[in-house]
Amino acid sequence: MAGGSHSQAAEEKTVSRGQSEGNRRLKYISLAVLVVQNASLILSIRYVRTLPGDRFFATSAVVMAEVLKVLTCLLIILLQKRFNLKEMVLLLIDSIFIQYKDTLKLAVPSLIYTLQNNLQYIAISNLPAATFQVTYQLKILTTALFSVMMLRKSLSKVQWVSLLLLFAGVAIVQVQQEGNKEASVKDTSNQNYMAGLVAVVISCLSSGFAGVYFEKILKGSSASVWIRNVQLGIFGTALGMLGLWWNDGAAVAELGFLFGYTNMVWCVIFNQAFGGLLVAVVVKYADNILKGFATSFSIIVSTVASIHLFGFHVDLLFTAGAGLVIGAVYMYSLPKAPGGSSSLSSSSASSSAPLASQRMDKGQEMEAFLPKCAGKEKGS
Repeated sequence: MAGGSHSQAAEEKTVSRGQSEGNRRLKYISLAVLVVQNASLILSIRYVRTLPGDRFFATSAVVMAEVLKVLTCLLIILLQKRFNLKEMVLLLIDSIFIQYKDTLKLAVPSLIYTLQNNLQYIAISNLPAATFQVTYQLKILTTALFSVMMLRKSLSKVQWVSLLLLFAGVAIVQVQQEGNKEASVKDTSNQNYMAGLVAVVISCLSSGFAGVYFEKILKGSSASVWIRNVQLGIFGTALGMLGLWWNDGAAVAELGFLFGYTNMVWCVIFNQAFGGLLVAVVVKYADNILKGFATSFSIIVSTVASIHLFGFHVDLLFTAGAGLVIGAVYMYSLPKAPGGSSSLSSSSASSSAPLASQRMDKGQEMEAFLPKCAGKEKGS
């Protein structure tokens, strides 16, 4: 009898060890995915926007990414319903049309996210990738401030210090760029540094407000994360089409919606559409420290890649500013002391997936298509 209980305990220990190793592996995979997605999107947009030749319409790329995102979420909902099309249609009708007041609440964040995605193209087209990556971390500051004002959240002393360091680091980088406005590519005649800087600052403000507003809407809501993405995507597509007509309507009518699209442009769009949704999945396995480390590491990756791909010049001032930002991002992601309220999210992983920036507390929605061994992992 005793031998049987010992054997069972040993078996449970082995299973537990196996699950722990599996979860650890998933965390490192999550880290790699977050780094690659953060860095590759910015670098690829910068690359396609600085290539000579026909330039695609950024407004059409934003619309296409929204359409692909909606289609992906619909496919996931269909999988959850075990390919029962009738059930899926009834769910969508109930969630989108019958509960129309709930749907209309998403019009505001959707408008802001659409604006933000368009601003990203403007900013990356006019700023070196490394400078954009560093400056864009101001979204952590704006998200924190809006969270304190709108959600009455509290920040630890370490987080307040990290926000000050973040602001100082970004300011140093901007001083460095003012003194060294050589372009990250040889021909800078079509680039406007001030336009890029204004675009990234507005993008950070909109990201902070939209993320907190969206979190406020989510509180007390039972809607699926994928239904929310569909609702956002519908508004995003409609608003994106309006922006396309307003900004590039005549040119699109003459040259076509897909004008200037190359294989690389399609890669950027797929990254923007699916990358954020992928991050939404992996964030379930990544704690705040890991996410902060991923953001910091992606800044380093973007800087190194910019040196080799775009001839970006790194000097002592830029290194000091970027170092402060990297340290601030990591400090901000550290957990609060026991007894304090839960810390704020370390910021959205990708603007292309608004829901990825929110806590994945309702992780049970993912279990239908995530490994069972990791389904119970709640993050360390």
